[in-house]
Amino acid sequence: MNIILYAVPFFFLLIFIELLLEKNKGTDYYRVNDSVNSLTVGVLSRMTGIVKQLFPLTIYVVAYDHLAMFQMESSWWIWVIAFVLYDFCYYWKHRFGHEMNIFWAAHVVHHSSEEYNMTTALRQSGSSFLSWIFYLPMAILGFEPLVLITVGSLNLIYQFWVHTRHIPKLGWYEWVFVTPSNHRVHHAQNQIYIDRNYGGVFILWDRLFGSFQEELDAEKPIYGIRKALKSWNPLWANIHVYSQLIKDCWHAKHWQDKLLIWFKRTGWRPADVEQNYPLSKVDLTQFRKFDIPLTLINKFYSLIQYLLVVFVGLSLMMNVSAFTLTEQVLMVLFVLYGSISAGLVLENNPLALYLEWVKYSLIMVTLMMYTLPVWIEWALGLSIMFNCTLLLFKRSDIFTITVPMTEANN
Repeated sequence: MNIILYAVPFFFLLIFIELLLEKNKGTDYYRVNDSVNSLTVGVLSRMTGIVKQLFPLTIYVVAYDHLAMFQMESSWWIWVIAFVLYDFCYYWKHRFGHEMNIFWAAHVVHHSSEEYNMTTALRQSGSSFLSWIFYLPMAILGFEPLVLITVGSLNLIYQFWVHTRHIPKLGWYEWVFVTPSNHRVHHAQNQIYIDRNYGGVFILWDRLFGSFQEELDAEKPIYGIRKALKSWNPLWANIHVYSQLIKDCWHAKHWQDKLLIWFKRTGWRPADVEQNYPLSKVDLTQFRKFDIPLTLINKFYSLIQYLLVVFVGLSLMMNVSAFTLTEQVLMVLFVLYGSISAGLVLENNPLALYLEWVKYSLIMVTLMMYTLPVWIEWALGLSIMFNCTLLLFKRSDIFTITVPMTEANN
């Protein structure tokens, strides 16, 4: 069973606890714009997951029905083996996600935040359409689809708590399991930390296959990616590497390069493309986080918009069978639209003002066309009244054009 939805309240409880620690210790590991962007990207990922998981799951079921070598009886030791084997497959999926262009284009979303906190854990890709191939060996060995889904959910849930800077090294536990310390290494862009520590639950795979790196006291992790995103747009977070690969593919003179660019090691570019269209070099000594100053009203408004997107997203995920296919598509499109608009709000982009008015108009039309449960109608109605009031009386505060603070050499 997929238990991730039931874990969501605990995710937010842990985020709340981490925020209390943030205040108590006086740290600055959270920024409203970065955290809201991570959370919005996460909602968008779950929305696309409703669609994209159907195809790989179907392939897994077909492989299980026709290629399974053994019939696995349901027992506790089968579940334990499945849990360990899933993490082994995850290790290689994750490693290829960093070491091959086409997989990195999807996985980069998770690493694009320049902060490291528990909201970063929810910053997941909405375009990882090929990751299913790494789990086909489990189907061939005879693990039922239900077992795969369940241990996969447990694996993902485990990974949530390691996205924190408030937990130090954990002694012997570091030798066997993935911890906050060795996963901080994984999210760092320092040269010594690049492409290390791929395990989901067990760090043993990294120790066995030579990809382990300990967090060093003398080398403070710098989080983010070398080619910085410099945007709060969740759609751009999902497609920016694809965009660069498509450009390089188009500019490449040789047909073999047009094909190889997708399957070469991450960062590889054809020689002619590298010469004619060079990318700026990274100097981490000049690193500055991407930031756009926000007013208090802007921060508050952005949080409200995120809650609205979450409200629609969770309504769909918790009751997906209650909606027609058309309604499901429309709700996914609304979440996509609302996420992009929220990103533009965080960037103080004047276009966001018009997109927000259109969004509330769409909600009004929906309320007039569909008979929804009373509590949903009240929630949406109050949201419209509150947010439109902010737009009418505070728009000069919300949508002011400011000069972003960006990294100098990313």
